[in-house]
Amino acid sequence: MIPRLTRAGVRAVAHHLGALAQLLAACMAAPTLVAVASSEWEPAARYLLSSGLCLIVGAALRFAALEKPRLDRTQAIAVTGIAWVFLSLLAAVPLWLSGHFGGYFDALFECVSALTTTGVSLAQDLPHLSNADNTWRFALQLVGGLGFIVVALSLGLFGRRIDASLYTSEGRSERFIPQVAETARFIARTTLAIVVGAAVALGFLCLAAGMETGRAALHGVWLSIAAFATGGFAPMPSSVTYYHSFAIEIVLMVTMLLGALNFALLLGARRGRIDEIGRDSEVRTGAIWIAAMTALFTVAACGSATFSDTSTLLRQGTFTIISTLTTTGFQTLSTNQLMQVLPSGALLVLVLLMAVGGCAGSTAGGLKLHRLSIVAKSISVTCRKALVPESARMAAEYHHFGRRTLDDNVSKEAMTVFVLFTATCALGALAGVAHGQDGLTAIVDSVAMTSNGGVFSGIVSCDMPASLEFVYLVQMLAGRLEFVTFAAIVIEIVATIVPHRRMPHGQRSASAPHAGGDRSRP
Repeated sequence: MIPRLTRAGVRAVAHHLGALAQLLAACMAAPTLVAVASSEWEPAARYLLSSGLCLIVGAALRFAALEKPRLDRTQAIAVTGIAWVFLSLLAAVPLWLSGHFGGYFDALFECVSALTTTGVSLAQDLPHLSNADNTWRFALQLVGGLGFIVVALSLGLFGRRIDASLYTSEGRSERFIPQVAETARFIARTTLAIVVGAAVALGFLCLAAGMETGRAALHGVWLSIAAFATGGFAPMPSSVTYYHSFAIEIVLMVTMLLGALNFALLLGARRGRIDEIGRDSEVRTGAIWIAAMTALFTVAACGSATFSDTSTLLRQGTFTIISTLTTTGFQTLSTNQLMQVLPSGALLVLVLLMAVGGCAGSTAGGLKLHRLSIVAKSISVTCRKALVPESARMAAEYHHFGRRTLDDNVSKEAMTVFVLFTATCALGALAGVAHGQDGLTAIVDSVAMTSNGGVFSGIVSCDMPASLEFVYLVQMLAGRLEFVTFAAIVIEIVATIVPHRRMPHGQRSASAPHAGGDRSRP
């Protein structure tokens, strides 16, 4: 039976959505302060107005249930799924009022792209976007990379009685600290430490490149957030090429790789468990996958004039591979170089890297390396079973934060996400072809949207049809919520809205007993 939200469940969901709306209002303090510090009074007024709107809406929703209700799994999925759309609608208001977007829908697309860390921008005249609006774009990437629920849990916004369903419903299954709230706080503290460290390094490098102090500081913070959140937004249209600095590219590569690592691995490294990390199946699969894809990319790219010399291949090739496999989307190659100059074989390698993505429990998108290792091991076990007698019993094991047995549930979850990912990419590519794109371009953009990858063909712009824009928006949300949660919330909402089919008066179910125990009467 499909679960439905009861009236009490709807009130519980509304209460938690109200708390998240108030959290969004608190996040708007960052662009407001930047606007005041930069003497940008019109943006400051916009963000004060928008934060006030969030507070009013949040208070109204929290009034639906005065006491903090405890959520069951169905309600937790509803909170998570609805929150990403609901908060995007509110977050788009100040960007829409900025005049740098073609309309509210474009501003909404920008916010969804930021929150899902996809990194494609529809902003018009990006170099003249205010510091406050840029700060808001990157703040959304930071919150989206961590996840609304993780941020709320780390701040204790849902109280002490926390169910793990809220944490796992946002695509996170790694609980490397027993308490969910402590896990969320560790993620938040680790993110803050890495972002601040990278921001300081990047700020100094921008200052050394000739930027004024305030601008260098802002660019350092913005780039560090986009790199660790694997979001890919950049304050300039030419992305990382704008800086012409190999040192900046090195810092960004290190930060992107840290962002694509499982937070549990970062905890293990902090505790000195390097040998544990080396035995992890996800790490080993990732090493093999990256080595194989890098070799294929090198062979394919050598035939291009862009990578004709070794230094260019080492610098631009390495940066492109890391940016793609972490699903960040920073670019040192122009869109024309990617789609017209780069050989199709090398472009296919980038699409595969983007599709798989980084580690589970990280800010990266894609299928995740952990699922790739599970799928590969499941295929291996299936093939081996076909070669042994039927009476033989085989138990496959893998190492992922301890020795584990590969059971059917783990394999089914990985295969389900793999099938849903592939189907979503195929449907998105068909939608692109239906809107006039060629096959390769449609595949690149569809995989980029579904994996929240950020490497695009250049078709995605403010001039694209609204229908294709809507398809890409749905793909971004489905990819960020890892398909199962997204599908569950759609089914749940439909089941709640559509009324039960009522039986005609006097008609009984065929399986129901008749009154008085007489089953023979019609």
